Amino acid sequence: MLQDLETPVLVLDRARVERNCARMRERLAAAGVALRPHVKTAKSIEVVNIACGGKPAPITASTLKEAEWFFERGFTDILYAVGIVPGKLARAAALMRRGCTLSVILDGVQAARALADFTAREGVALPALIEIDSDGNRAGVKPEAPELLEIGAILGPGLRGVMTHAGNSYTSRSEADLRMWAKREREGVVRAAQRLRAAGHACPVVSVGSTPTALFGESFEGVNEVRAGVYMFFDLVMVGIGVARVDELALSVLATVIGHQPEKGWILTDAGWTAMSRDRGTAKHPVDQGFGLVADLEGRPIGDLIVVETNQEHGIIARRGGGPADLGDFPVGRQLRIFPNHACATGAQHTSYNVVNGGTSVEARWERFNGW
Repeated sequence: MLQDLETPVLVLDRARVERNCARMRERLAAAGVALRPHVKTAKSIEVVNIACGGKPAPITASTLKEAEWFFERGFTDILYAVGIVPGKLARAAALMRRGCTLSVILDGVQAARALADFTAREGVALPALIEIDSDGNRAGVKPEAPELLEIGAILGPGLRGVMTHAGNSYTSRSEADLRMWAKREREGVVRAAQRLRAAGHACPVVSVGSTPTALFGESFEGVNEVRAGVYMFFDLVMVGIGVARVDELALSVLATVIGHQPEKGWILTDAGWTAMSRDRGTAKHPVDQGFGLVADLEGRPIGDLIVVETNQEHGIIARRGGGPADLGDFPVGRQLRIFPNHACATGAQHTSYNVVNGGTSVEARWERFNGW
């Protein structure tokens, strides 16, 4: 039972994970596009098996450690979706030599030359996707940039395709915004693929990826692969932009009340930023969830209580917008569940999931890993 656990610990609702993963698989299957789940949020074989329908399938990784870890557990088709640097090429090549079908990404001439020189010198194929900047959010080559074709020429037969991530979809405030970012994402990466093909370069893979655009894109024409990861758990950021509901949140942190500050209306818990992270992803949303939304043991939100501040080992709970909480309902020793703003960041604070199935009975403990 959750009541028997020493806190703070991570709690995962298996039934919600299964529903969330089925939702994504069914949507993309209906759209006729392949799903390459991103494992960076889960970092767990049990969770990724659920996401992939019970057997190994193509996946996306954000660290070489993830790629190595999942390859050792039967996942052989892996995209390492962070720009490759020369210092990591030998480690990536070692995975290829062990039988992994690994692809890397890059977004510049310098990185392309380093990869081409390495593969020629080492006699190993290490295919690459060119990262496309479809929304000005982060990394990538603009679809119309001259260097796109230069990179393609440098990579030659090592060019596997193009990929993009619509990070600005996380700024959406309406369904119309979500659909607009999905459209821009698709159009940008498809245009880049068209330019490469017109220049004589094979471009078999056209990959997009973010949970919001995967779930709200109206068309995937010209795209053959979708990458997404946080949909497995969802989080308060996804709730805030209209992608998920609170009752779909699968991840929470179990905390215990350790004291009070009556004059401030505060409830103190043992889940500080080392358990929750310092992520404030909902700060600019219409509803600011502080550092997390407070719920009872069954996962039902308790009024307007949120974690308003965190210290290393202390979480401070109060009412959203101020006003005193009824401290009598929260005696020392009472346990609470806190839904996080950012599932990836909160998950990274822990090494295992305590698995429930819609209630408070702990049915399993699933290991997860961290690091690079």
